[in-house]
Amino acid sequence: MGDQKSNPSPQSSSMEPRSGFDSSTKIFHSIRPPVPLPPETLPLSATSYVLSLLPNPLPSNPAFIDSTTSLSLSYPDLIHRVQTLSSNLQSLIPTLHSKPHHHPTAFILSPPSFHIPTLYLSLLSLGIVVSPSNPASTPSEISRQIQLSRPVIAFATSSTASKLPSSFPHPIIHLDSPQFHSLMTTTRVASSAVRSVVNQSDPAAILYSSGTTGKFKGVVTTHRNFIAMITSIARRDTESEVGPSVVLLTLPLFHVYGLFMCLGMVATGQTMVLMEKFEFGPMLRVVETHRVRFIPVAPPLVVAMAKSEEVARYDLSSLESVGCGGAPLGKEVAERFKARFPNVEIVQGYGLTESSGGVTRTLGPEECQRYGSVGRLSENIEAKIVDPTTGEALSPGQQGELWLRGPTIMKGYVDDDEATASTLDSEGWLKTGDLCYFDDEGFLYVIDRLKELIKFKAYQVAPAELEQLLQSHPEIADAAVIPYPDEEAGEIPMAYVVRKPGSTLTEKQVMDFVAKQVAPYKKIRRVAFVNSIPKSAAGKILRRELVSHALSSSSSKL
Repeated sequence: MGDQKSNPSPQSSSMEPRSGFDSSTKIFHSIRPPVPLPPETLPLSATSYVLSLLPNPLPSNPAFIDSTTSLSLSYPDLIHRVQTLSSNLQSLIPTLHSKPHHHPTAFILSPPSFHIPTLYLSLLSLGIVVSPSNPASTPSEISRQIQLSRPVIAFATSSTASKLPSSFPHPIIHLDSPQFHSLMTTTRVASSAVRSVVNQSDPAAILYSSGTTGKFKGVVTTHRNFIAMITSIARRDTESEVGPSVVLLTLPLFHVYGLFMCLGMVATGQTMVLMEKFEFGPMLRVVETHRVRFIPVAPPLVVAMAKSEEVARYDLSSLESVGCGGAPLGKEVAERFKARFPNVEIVQGYGLTESSGGVTRTLGPEECQRYGSVGRLSENIEAKIVDPTTGEALSPGQQGELWLRGPTIMKGYVDDDEATASTLDSEGWLKTGDLCYFDDEGFLYVIDRLKELIKFKAYQVAPAELEQLLQSHPEIADAAVIPYPDEEAGEIPMAYVVRKPGSTLTEKQVMDFVAKQVAPYKKIRRVAFVNSIPKSAAGKILRRELVSHALSSSSSKL
C-alpha cells in the first residue's frame, strides 16, 4: 500500500525542503535520500534479500559471538547452517506444500542464542511465518498467543518447553538438543526437494503487541515489510567508512527492535555479540573485551550508564554510539549521559511493532544533539499529524495523532478485522495512537500516548489486562491501572484499588496476586487504596484524573 506512493521531488513548490511538509496535502515526507526497493512483484523472501546484500567474498569477521563462552559463528558457517536447516525442515513440516497460498507458522520460545538468527533465516526462506514470544511469558499468555498464530511446529529450549500447552498437537523441537544441532549441520533431505516460492506480500512474522482491550494482538508483517526495514538499516550501516562494527545485542530477539536490528546487522556483515541473560556489569565487561562500537538499547540502560559508578571500572573507549528506542528518553538523562560519555552519540528513534520497528531516527552528530526529539522520518516513510477530534491534518508545530504510511507498515492484526480496520485506513495510513508534533525542521516529538498503554522499559503493558486481573480478586471491589513515571523504567504500572468492605488487603498482597499471573514486566509496582474510581458517564475510567492525582499527592484517599 504505502510503498506505492512516491515522495514528491524536493523542487515541489508546495513542499518545504527543511521539514518535508507538503502544505497542499498536509503530508510530511522524509527528507532523507530515497532508498530504492526491489519491485513488489518480484518473488523474494526476506532471507534471500538479506543474503544478497552480503559482500562477496563473505566477511572474514565473525557473524556472532556468544558473550558467555566466547564461541563464535562465522558467516560461511551461518549460511551453511541456514541452508542445511532449511532443507531439513521441509521434511518436518508436512503442511509446507499442502495448499496453495498456505503459510504455516512456527512458534518460537527461547532466550537469545546463535540458533535464533539461523532459525529465523531458515524459516523465512521457506515461507514459514515466524512467531517468537517472550520466554518470560506465563503459560496462559503463551496459550493465547498459540491460539492466535495456530503454529504447526514449535521451537523451545529445555527451560521453556514446559510453558507450552500440554495439548499442543504438533512437533516441539528443543533448540539446545543434539537433534537441532544435527538439523543445522547434517543434510538429510535431497537438495532437489521442492522449495516454496515466497512472494513479498506473503506474511513473514506474527509479533505480539498488547492492545487497549488487554488482549494480545498478533501483528502480521510481510516479507516486503522486512525487506524495507532491512534496507533502511543497511543504508545507515553502509554509509560508515570504518568497516564492520562489533554490535552488542542486549535486545530480546523476539522484540521487533531486536529482530530487525539482528537481521539488518547480518545483511551488512557486522559482528554481533549475544547475551543470553542481560546483566549490567557483565555487559560493560563485554564492551571492553570485544571492543564493542554500537549498542542498541532501551532507555533504562542509558540511565544506568549515566549514573552507575561501576562504569569507571571498564575501558569503554571503543563505544561510538548507542541506539535508543522502545520508550521515551528524557532530555535530562540524555544530557547526563553525554556529559559522562562526550564521544558517544545517542541515536534516538521511534517505531512500533505495527511499523516493523523504527520509522524515525536522528542521524549524525548535529541531529543527535536534538535531545527530546526522536528524529526525522526514515527513508520512504510519510506521516500526518491529525486532530483526534476533527480528523483534520495539521501543520508543523501543531499537536495531534501521528499517522504513518510506507513499505514497513504491517499487513494487519491476525484474525481481528475490527482492530485492523480501526488502526489502518483504506489509504494505508497507520493510526499510532500517539500524540506528537513535527517542528519546522522535520524533527518529531512524542508528547503522550492517546492509547492507554504503559511503556515499561521497551515493553507494552495494557492497563485493561491488569485491571481485569485485579477485579478478579475476591477482596477487590474496583480497580484502575495507570502509568507512573519512573526514571529507570520510563513508566511503571500503578494500581488504584477499592477494597471491599471489611477487607484488610495490603499493597504487598495486591502486587503478589498480580505477579503470580503475569510476565515480570507487567507486575504492579505501586498501589494506592481509594474509596472510588473516577469514571465518565459511559463508565470509562478517567485515567488522566488518576495520573494527576498520583503526581500531585501522596495521599491514599481521593
